[in-house]
Amino acid sequence: MGKPVIIVESPAKTRTIGHFVGDGYQIVASMGHVRDLPPKEFGVNLEHDFAPTYETIAERKKTLTDLRRVTKDADEVYLATDPDREGEAIAWHLVQALKIPRPKRIEFNEITRTAVQQALAHPRDLDLKRVNAQQARRILDRLVGYKLSPLLQRKLRKQRLSAGRVQSVAVRLVCEREREILAFKPEEYWNIFADVTPDTEERRFRAKLIERDGVKVEKVKVGSEAEAKAVVEAARGSSYQVAKIARKEQMRKPPAPLITSTLQQEASSRLGFGARKTMMVAQQLYEGLEIGDEGTVGLITYMRTDSMRVAAEAEAQAREFIGERFGADYVPAAPPRHKARKGAQEAHEAIRPTSVLREPEQIARYLTPDQRRLYEVIWKRFVASQMSAARLDVTTVDVAADGMVFRAVGQWVKFSGFMAVYEVQRDEDQEAEEGGLLPELSEGQALALLDLLSEQKFTQPPPRYSEASLIRALEANGIGRPSTYAPILATILDRGYVYLEQRRFRPTDLGFVVTDQLVEHFPEIVNVEFTAAMENELDRVEEGQADWVGVLREFYGPFATALEKAATAMKPPRMPAQPTDEICEKCGKPMVIRVGKRGPFLACTGFPECRNARPVPGSEEAQRRQAAASRPAPEPTGEVCEKCGSPMVIRSSRRGPFLACSAYPRCRNAKPLPEALKDKAAPEPTGEICDQCGKPMVMRRSRRGAFLGCSGYPKCRNTKPLKRSGQEETS
Repeated sequence: MGKPVIIVESPAKTRTIGHFVGDGYQIVASMGHVRDLPPKEFGVNLEHDFAPTYETIAERKKTLTDLRRVTKDADEVYLATDPDREGEAIAWHLVQALKIPRPKRIEFNEITRTAVQQALAHPRDLDLKRVNAQQARRILDRLVGYKLSPLLQRKLRKQRLSAGRVQSVAVRLVCEREREILAFKPEEYWNIFADVTPDTEERRFRAKLIERDGVKVEKVKVGSEAEAKAVVEAARGSSYQVAKIARKEQMRKPPAPLITSTLQQEASSRLGFGARKTMMVAQQLYEGLEIGDEGTVGLITYMRTDSMRVAAEAEAQAREFIGERFGADYVPAAPPRHKARKGAQEAHEAIRPTSVLREPEQIARYLTPDQRRLYEVIWKRFVASQMSAARLDVTTVDVAADGMVFRAVGQWVKFSGFMAVYEVQRDEDQEAEEGGLLPELSEGQALALLDLLSEQKFTQPPPRYSEASLIRALEANGIGRPSTYAPILATILDRGYVYLEQRRFRPTDLGFVVTDQLVEHFPEIVNVEFTAAMENELDRVEEGQADWVGVLREFYGPFATALEKAATAMKPPRMPAQPTDEICEKCGKPMVIRVGKRGPFLACTGFPECRNARPVPGSEEAQRRQAAASRPAPEPTGEVCEKCGSPMVIRSSRRGPFLACSAYPRCRNAKPLPEALKDKAAPEPTGEICDQCGKPMVMRRSRRGAFLGCSGYPKCRNTKPLKRSGQEETS
């Protein structure tokens, strides 16, 4: 008989786990799913209780052959796929495809020696309830995708359209938010501030008008410049005194440890990472990296989780570390407890470092920049979640001025607590209300007026969704699960239903049209409450409280009826278009503004006979093209591309100059710059001297054109705009 076999999902895991179990086991990777519903057929038998037809994924046939060979004579086969529904389904498909007689299922939330060896010591049977829940989700998605998507493609006469239980709701949220913004009518208002002091200029502080003649300003705003001037003039002749002082201690509780949704939100707001990138980098940290003498080790726990539970050993290690590093006051009397949302999988843990002793700066040299930055967020957030609350002293001072009341709020940190490690990001309005320290004052004390200011403001529409806020909205509404957020956002972008502008989602014309059609003919599919209820039903299947076939029957009956009606009632809609004064330079017909997956563009009304299109003047795309056109031409080299025969030229990137084919993007051949051409690509001297370090300034080039840069880069990063011919210096 052969060695026991452990089947995992990825080569990275084989290396990490092999480091912990030694030569006693053979570890192989399944590379994810090995079977699925057929890609070009429906694959679900509606007449026989939605029985699925699974087939081997083409790219996994060789993998299955290799797995059969190594498992055929194995004493035992352990299935160590991810600890979630999808991982359970992958394990089940492996058992079916390989015909493993007595499989043993093991799972761990972190890939460390202790966790792996403990899992091997306590194997279990496959959880068929989890498998059925995942199977029901997959079949639900197939029912919607294979029945509804062709209808949309036929009626809208467009290819690559798709609809889905979750993605369509996400698009609807974006569209409804955009319509709120379009319908919003801003209202003008003015804030009035008084700069006052009890004695000297150094002790001045600023207070905001909150009340006039006993009426709160929030109820009756200062609504015009004329009114603001009248208020300022009236306040200028008033006498000022401290009317009321309120002091209180404010407790700020430590933040909860990260779960999938909050990890994606924090990575988006702090690091600028998209959801897909966040999960890719987190997967690398989870599966394991070479960390010096430790060898390969998983750095974080499993990153697809909605649980805030933390293992007792991790809590104990964190408390000891915090006490040693920050002092006993920073260790709370008992570990903080954070309540997870209803339906969270409490068998899992929150996302945390596998060892709090691996501080980010200590292992930074083993990580890529992206891995280091994400690990730092996870490490700091976890440590902060186990620390004492912060205590702040907050002082509110009301200043009376002849029928007006101005208010100043000051605060200072009395005890930093978790804030010594991790500052929770707060919204702008919240921060604007919280000032710094105020001078010592007493009620009834007279104040001198130093200045009065008025500030024009306009009420703002609700903000467009960012990746972080859209994930937050989906989670708050109970839509989707930890493993689905990143794929949802990727799908709605790839399908061209939305596009990103300044990292905010905006719907395209296609997104509006598809959403309107679905709302009219399939209101349940894009209904937030219905979609959340369906997620709850899948959770009940996993818990053994509902039958997966019954859930599918309950969904498919009304859905099939709606499909039948829509097949005749749905009419091909006209894509919205905004008229312009622009004329097509190719055929002379008017141009209109349409919104595609890259944003607004001008399109000819003669489409499809005339396919002319160009950026809207002044748009980001127009500016990008203008900048590209103004770049200096790539420098010829005399070399020829060995792939297409076109001349090779010198181009520059963030890493410096390189040799590239002039036929780009048709030919993408590129290679390092030969030694003979390096002098030609060297930065040009300019005769100017760096005013920060005294070294010569040279001419460099970037995507935005030429500029002056210090030759001492990267130690000195001083840059200046390049003075053009005839341009004079200004002092």
